[in-house]
Amino acid sequence: MAAAAELAARGVRVSLFEASRTLGGRARRTELHGHPLDNGQHILVGAYTELLRLMRLVGADPETLLERLPLTLAFPGRMRLAAPPLPAPLHLAVALLTAQGLPLAARLGAVRFMRHMKRAGFRLDADIPFTALMHRHDQHAAAVRYLWAPLCISALNTPLDEASAQVFLNVLRDSLAARREASDLLIARADFSALFPEPAERFVLAHGGEVLRGTAIVSVAWDPYGFRLEGDPAGRSYSHVIAAVAPYRLAALARNLPRVAPTLETVAQLEYEPILTAYLAYPQAVRLPAAMVGVGGTAHFLFPRGERIVAAVSSARGPQLDLPCEELIARIHAEVAEAAGALPPPEWSQVIVEKRATFACRPGVARPACETPLANFLIAGDYVASDYPATLEAAVRSGVACARLISRSAPRS
Repeated sequence: MAAAAELAARGVRVSLFEASRTLGGRARRTELHGHPLDNGQHILVGAYTELLRLMRLVGADPETLLERLPLTLAFPGRMRLAAPPLPAPLHLAVALLTAQGLPLAARLGAVRFMRHMKRAGFRLDADIPFTALMHRHDQHAAAVRYLWAPLCISALNTPLDEASAQVFLNVLRDSLAARREASDLLIARADFSALFPEPAERFVLAHGGEVLRGTAIVSVAWDPYGFRLEGDPAGRSYSHVIAAVAPYRLAALARNLPRVAPTLETVAQLEYEPILTAYLAYPQAVRLPAAMVGVGGTAHFLFPRGERIVAAVSSARGPQLDLPCEELIARIHAEVAEAAGALPPPEWSQVIVEKRATFACRPGVARPACETPLANFLIAGDYVASDYPATLEAAVRSGVACARLISRSAPRS
């Protein structure tokens, strides 16, 4: 949708094929017990500049659709960090130095760590695992547990002893260490299909393009007259193709394009990590102490979804994936009650496990570029090479990059 909207804005007519009836891919609306929720909880931050720009482009006002909150990281009864309304970098320094529940040594060590990394331009000579980075800079165990580790696991979705320290530092550079607004939490007031994909669809249609929902493209073929798509009901020829499928589906889509083989070999080396999202609906209002509540147990974070529904998220692989559903919900319910106070059992619950939610963001992982060896066949997705892990912003930026490459040569409508 990012690529289509950017191309439409540049006067290029596009045809977008979506296999599902609902737009958004792994960040889409799903109806659960009559409630429009999402197939997984996603976190937005102020550093998502391209997503925010595109929302404005297609008429999805971020000020209306997103609630902007200063960075707050809360582990009830254990730690609370809140960024004050001060200019950068004072906002971060004050937040770290006044964090409740962290020993003085942990707070001072966290400030020293950020100052050192800023002097180094947030660059490492060679990538190492996150845990090695923490050890190298003598980070206090409490700072790791309640500050750095939650940020890393939520952003990279990779076990801490495997996660790329360099990518983690890229995230810190563009969020905590950038302008004050970049660290803000952006809480969606709408489901993720309504947040950007559906406004983008309307924008593309208004600019002469088309969006075909429920239309799966099985494979792509190329001849001197252009690209042909198996599954296109019109049987047309296209000058350019952007394959915006999940990386593990790319090989089947491009099986008739031998020149794309080097890209497919790179993608085949990627490994994946899951995300577990559990929704618990209660018969009464639930008062969580923050918009994002750290747990660090069976759930990593809790998020309020309306007055009575709580979304619990566990990132990356772990023992929670092996629990029977009933035990999993019982454990998460206990964690919700610990944060919000005594609660009756949930009226209903729903567990969604995306087994290959993101690529495993490890040191030195090879990620493909948008461009492939076959001219005019490009790929987009959160796994495409960038500074960022597999996030919505990474996905959007890859789509914009493809659009800009195409707009140099594609015919205008």
